[in-house]
Amino acid sequence: MSLPPPTGRRSPPNAALGSFLRSRRDRLTPAQAGIDPFPGPRRVPGLRKDELAVLAGISPDHYSRLEQGRQTTLSDEMCEALARALRLDDIERQHLRALAQPSSRRRGDWELPQRPEPGLLRMMAALDHLPTLLLGRRSEVLARNALLDAVLGVELETGTPFARWLLLGSAARDRIVNWEDFAGATVGGLRYERGQHPDDRHLAALVEHLRARSADVTRWWDDQNVTDRTSVAKVLAHPSAGRLEFHIEAITIPHRLDQRLVVYTVEPGSRTAQVLPLLGSWGLDREGRST
Repeated sequence: MSLPPPTGRRSPPNAALGSFLRSRRDRLTPAQAGIDPFPGPRRVPGLRKDELAVLAGISPDHYSRLEQGRQTTLSDEMCEALARALRLDDIERQHLRALAQPSSRRRGDWELPQRPEPGLLRMMAALDHLPTLLLGRRSEVLARNALLDAVLGVELETGTPFARWLLLGSAARDRIVNWEDFAGATVGGLRYERGQHPDDRHLAALVEHLRARSADVTRWWDDQNVTDRTSVAKVLAHPSAGRLEFHIEAITIPHRLDQRLVVYTVEPGSRTAQVLPLLGSWGLDREGRST
């Protein structure tokens, strides 16, 4: 599927902020916001603009300018007022602040080639009895161990986006029992990263690549949901070892927040814990290589 050609129309200065505000307003009803509906016809599924403006303590005209993307930056006080009115969670609040203050975003070395953090590599070596994966910016694979290959049934090449393997094709869908939960959260994570680094051309290209090839990705992206999961359950259907159950933990260190060590932990004494050493000895070919 090819992307549509540019229309020549210029987007508002902060269209991303406006789209996010509208999506969060649409999901919040007057009852959920703790107010009585204002009189007059309702043409939206959630709050009307004037209702949200009152909740946030600003004029309806001011709020309309925000949704139209005509205001490039917002103060911390305004962000907090909107976050309270829209009942945003912690990740959504951070995303709102990133969209509202584009001038404060760090560019630095974000687009330079990535190198694995030595400390995280040492930690990966110490956890070699568990499947582990080191991810960098744009979900790029920086390192992984052989046990992860055996569990997932694929050799993820260094420098390739993990999101591309997860979201496109059938291999991940067949292997991950709760694939939809993981896939939707991955798209939410990409949107969160996109808000933090809007000038990252490689990330923008990855998102467009995924959206052009998957209706699911397009749907999740258009929902405007943002996620930053650090702990989640994952169930795999292994062709030889059967059902494998993990808790996925993401580890970061303060000076390299753009890299996270993803560890597939297991319950001590569980069937999965007993099977893992066997998987490591079988190797990738015996358990069925994914292509």
